Amino acid sequence: MFHSLFQPCRLKSLTLENRIVMAPMTRTFAPGGVPTREIADYYRRRVEGGVGLIISEGAVVDRPAARNHPGIPLFHGTQALDGWGQVIAEVHRAGGKMGPQIWHVGPEPGYRTEWMPDGKIESPSGLLEQGRPRGSAMTEEDIADTIAAFASAAASARALGFDVLEIHGAHGYLIDKFFQPETNLRTDRYGGESLKQRSRFAAELIRSVRRAVGPDFPLILRVSQWKSGDFDYRLARTPQELGDWLMPLVEAGVDVLHCSQRRFWEAAFPEVDGERGLNLAGWAKKTTGATTITVGSVGIRPEPGCEHRLDLTGLCRRLDREEFDLVAVGRAILSDPGWPMKLRAGDLDAVTSFDPAHVATLA
Repeated sequence: MFHSLFQPCRLKSLTLENRIVMAPMTRTFAPGGVPTREIADYYRRRVEGGVGLIISEGAVVDRPAARNHPGIPLFHGTQALDGWGQVIAEVHRAGGKMGPQIWHVGPEPGYRTEWMPDGKIESPSGLLEQGRPRGSAMTEEDIADTIAAFASAAASARALGFDVLEIHGAHGYLIDKFFQPETNLRTDRYGGESLKQRSRFAAELIRSVRRAVGPDFPLILRVSQWKSGDFDYRLARTPQELGDWLMPLVEAGVDVLHCSQRRFWEAAFPEVDGERGLNLAGWAKKTTGATTITVGSVGIRPEPGCEHRLDLTGLCRRLDREEFDLVAVGRAILSDPGWPMKLRAGDLDAVTSFDPAHVATLA
C-alpha cells in the first residue's frame, strides 16, 4: 500500500532496509546525562517495530552550557558513553541501524524547566534573538574548542559502533544562531552579510567532524528554515539562496540533509512553484544534489482548520518522484513503536494515534 516507503536505501557503505527514519525527539529521561537501560529498550522497540534508521534524541557535546535540561543526555564522559554503548548494542541486537544526534543548545532556554547549566552560556553575539541579550559572545578560542568538542563526540560515535551521525544545525540552537542575521552580528570571519558567509562556522565544524569519522561514515546535518517560536521564519528567501547556504556544507562533508519543517506537504517556495511545489527537502536535493530527509507531521492527524488529511499517499507520490529520499517520523512513532510494520501491512486501523501524554513516558 505504501510501497515507496519500504524500498532499501544506500548511504555510502550503509544499506537501510526501508526509507522510514525515527526522528530525533528530546526526551529528558537521562539522569545525570547518562542513558539508561530504559532508554536502550525504548530505541530497541522502534527497531522491532520496523523503522529503517533511528536518529537519537539530541546529546550534548563537551561544552560547559551545551544543554538546557538536566535530563538531556551527554555525549562525552565515560559514564554517558558507556550508556550510549548499551543503547547501540541493544539496537544492533535487534537488527537495527542508528546514529546519535549531537548538539549544543547555545543560548536557548529550556522550555520544560527553569534549571540553569553550570558555566557560561555562549552564542555568536551574546543574543537569544534580535535585541534580547543572553549569555556571552563566543571568542575565537570558544569557537575552536566547540568545533573540537563536536569532532570528539563524532569520533566517539564511530568508536562505539554507531552507523551514522547527525549534527543538529536547526531550530535556533547554537549552529543555527550563526546562520541567523539577527543573532550573528560578528565582524570577524564567522559573521557577514550573506547567509553563505555566516555558514563558515558550520562548514569548519563539519570538516572537523568529517576528519574525525573518516570518509566512509555517513554524516547527516539537520537544518530548518524556522526557529524556535517562529514557524514562519525563513533563513533562505529563494532557492538560489538556499543553494548558496547548503552547498558549502555539503562540500565540507555532509552526505544527508535532514530538512525540518512543520508540515512536510507545504511548499518551501510557493512563490516559485506554487502551493503544491517542492518542500524544503525537495528544494535542498534539487539545489545541492545531496540525499535528503523530509520531516514534519508525518502520520499526525491534522489540527482543526488544516485541510491536510491523514493520508500518506501524497507523501509516497513525492517519494516516487524522488523529490527526497528518506522520511523521518517523530510523534507517530513515539506513540506507536509498531507504526512502520502496521503501515507496511496496510493495517491503519491498528495504528495508535499520537497522544501528547506519551511525551511524558518512554513507551
